Amino acid sequence: MTTRLVSESQLGNLLAAEANYTSTPGTTYNSPFLHLLVSADRGHLIESFVERECVSGEVVCMEGEEGDTMYIIRSGRVAIVKGDLDSPTILDYQGAGHIIGEMAILENQPRSATVVALDELRLLGLNRQKFEELVQETPSVSLVFMEMLSSRLRRADEARGTGDLSEKRLSRQVSALQGEKQRLEEVQRLRQETTELIIHDLRNPLSTIAVSLRMLSFVLPEETLRANHEILEIAQASYERLQRLVDSLLEVSRMESGEAQFIMSEVSLSKMIEDIVRRPAILARKGTTLEAVVPPDLPMIHADRDKIERVLTNLMDNALKYAPDDGHIVYMAENLGDTVQVSISDNGPGIPLDEREHIFERFAQGTGEKFRRRGFGLGLTYCRLAIEGHGGRIWVEPGEGGIGSRFIFTLPIT
Repeated sequence: MTTRLVSESQLGNLLAAEANYTSTPGTTYNSPFLHLLVSADRGHLIESFVERECVSGEVVCMEGEEGDTMYIIRSGRVAIVKGDLDSPTILDYQGAGHIIGEMAILENQPRSATVVALDELRLLGLNRQKFEELVQETPSVSLVFMEMLSSRLRRADEARGTGDLSEKRLSRQVSALQGEKQRLEEVQRLRQETTELIIHDLRNPLSTIAVSLRMLSFVLPEETLRANHEILEIAQASYERLQRLVDSLLEVSRMESGEAQFIMSEVSLSKMIEDIVRRPAILARKGTTLEAVVPPDLPMIHADRDKIERVLTNLMDNALKYAPDDGHIVYMAENLGDTVQVSISDNGPGIPLDEREHIFERFAQGTGEKFRRRGFGLGLTYCRLAIEGHGGRIWVEPGEGGIGSRFIFTLPIT
């Protein structure tokens, strides 16, 4: 017989797994066959068995091969496994007194598992022909053998029963999860439909407002336009802000469902930030100042221009809402190598630690008296989804000296 050995790594894996393995109960050193060897006619038994010695790592029998011999382990240990030896499924570990391969003397079928010696191993082998002769000469062998098989079948039935109960519990859990999944999908569908209806109903009056403002600029006399210039600018700015809110609501729904399109191009963040800071802050409180600190050599990024511009605008809107009457808002950008980092800081009331992740959720609002004038709605949710859609990250931390808030996001340069 040719000696077959597993590799050192395969043997090492089997030995390492043994430490965490709980052996099947009921297979002990008190093997019925060992008792039989002691009590029966030793001459017939000893002549029937053939001794075999194996070294550590030797394959006793291989899964899928034909075999007609069972073995009793006299000393040493074996691992019983199925599948590829590099990543096997371990069925059991067995030692002295255990019987392996007994089905080989009952049926002419290939081996159902591979047996590997874990250390120096001594075996007693009994083939099918010798077993049949032994049963005829010593009927007690047959009885003992049937008792052994009955015990193994009983343990297998108990394991199957336990498995059935576990499977039923798992099936109930899966059914409950499927029901919950369907309920969540229905809620998501209703939310999507509601969002689309709201957007549709808002866009019609918004279009009417936009047309009316343009018509006023055409039909009103020049002196009337000059006299009401500030009012018309506030109305136009309010319209644009509401339009951005509606667009954000639509884009948030699309990005959450994975349907949003990102139109990528080369974008100059430095120019975009400077343009936003230079816009008339009509809705800002009197005395609020805006500042941009952007290095002249800030690299271009590959991004969706409209989405990143809306992120910068939303963050500015939030900062303006936080800032006091003499507030100071600062945009900063810097090159971190593979990414560009942008931050916008304000000297407002700041955001508590336990709310810094919550504020990026849809329709989330800050708590406490200092947040009553404003809430966190779709703007920050849009920012998170848009930045993550670009492969970046966004978060918030306290401002300089622990005063106010500092929103930060990163974008990959390429």
